[in-house]
Formats: sequence, C-alpha cells, structure tokens
Amino acid sequence: MYVAPLPRLLAFALLCAACSAGAGTLQVLVQDSNGRPLPDAVVFLESPAAKALAKPVAGTDIAQSGKQFVPLISVVPVGSLVQFPNRDTVRHHVYSFSPAKTFELKLYTGTPANPVLFDRPGVVVLGCNIHDFMTAWILVVETPFYGKTNDTGSVTLAAVAPGNYKLRSWHSTLPPGASLPEQNLTVGVADATLTVNLKGATR
Repeated sequence: MYVAPLPRLLAFALLCAACSAGAGTLQVLVQDSNGRPLPDAVVFLESPAAKALAKPVAGTDIAQSGKQFVPLISVVPVGSLVQFPNRDTVRHHVYSFSPAKTFELKLYTGTPANPVLFDRPGVVVLGCNIHDFMTAWILVVETPFYGKTNDTGSVTLAAVAPGNYKLRSWHSTLPPGASLPEQNLTVGVADATLTVNLKGATR
C-alpha cells in the first residue's frame, strides 16, 4: 500500500514537537594533541534532523578594534548575516577568499551599510588587506547545536534534541583544508559528558 509522504511543514512541526518533549545536555571537554584543555575550539552536532532545525541568527558582529578582529572565532548557522563594524580610527579592508565565502569590504570606516550573508557551511578565514597580521575565523554550520570552548576547554550544548548525531570539532590551529574530525554520538534526555582529543590542534 502506498503511503503519501507528510507535507514538508507538517513533518517539520512533528519534529519540533518531538524535540520539545525532552532534550539533553551535552558537556564536551576538548583537548589538544598533548592532552591539554583547548580554548576556542568549536564543537557541533550534525544530523538531518538538526539541519531541519537550524535557523539563521541575527545581531552577529565581528568588529575591528585595536587592529584586531573581535571576536577571533565566531560560529553562525547557514543563512546568518554578519556585520563588520570598524571601531578603529584607521580604515580597514576586510576580505575572505575561502570557498565557503568569498567577499570584500573595501577600505572603510564605521559600519558598512549591508551585512555579509554566510550561505554555505564551512570555515571562513578573514583577513585585512591593509594589516596583514589581522586574522579571524568564522565557522558556518548547519545545526542549532554548537558552541565554543572556554578557557578550560569546556563547552555545554544545552537543549539538544534526542537522536543520533555526528559530533564534529574544529580549531584554528588545524591545518587549512583539513577534514574536521567526527564521531558518532547518541544523545538522550539525560545529561552526558564527553572528552574529545583534537589531534593536530595546539594551544
């Protein structure tokens, strides 16, 4: 007997209802190649269900201040808009040639009129064409379940919908273009703790 597929909006609504019925909390400790806690590492959970739940976020700024990008590491879901306010008294020329996003904000002060849309997943490396020492990174993800480790190498992913995921991790010291390490993970409604050794990353 043929069973017609659920309409897309109905399937999404059922998924959201299932997620609200119970959610887990995952605490992740990320270590570098030498087993030391690794600050500013990004961890995120991927699955078809997580991709369906991902939504763009608003209000993300990556400023230039003191001839540095602030913050150094950012994470946004696909479809998010990011502003690049220049809070210095000198002009900056922000750019990226990364496959996930290529763009230029030519010499400017203040805040550009239009934010930049990040519409593809991946690692985006930022630079300044005037100040070569300025570098920052954006990780664009297809999931609402992501976070960045604190000074102790720890991050908590809260309100994670129960299910099967691939846990992936990234750090700016990994070789450019390297595949992001991943491991299969099942999340339930109970809290869980996990340690990730990110080989190739250093403090």
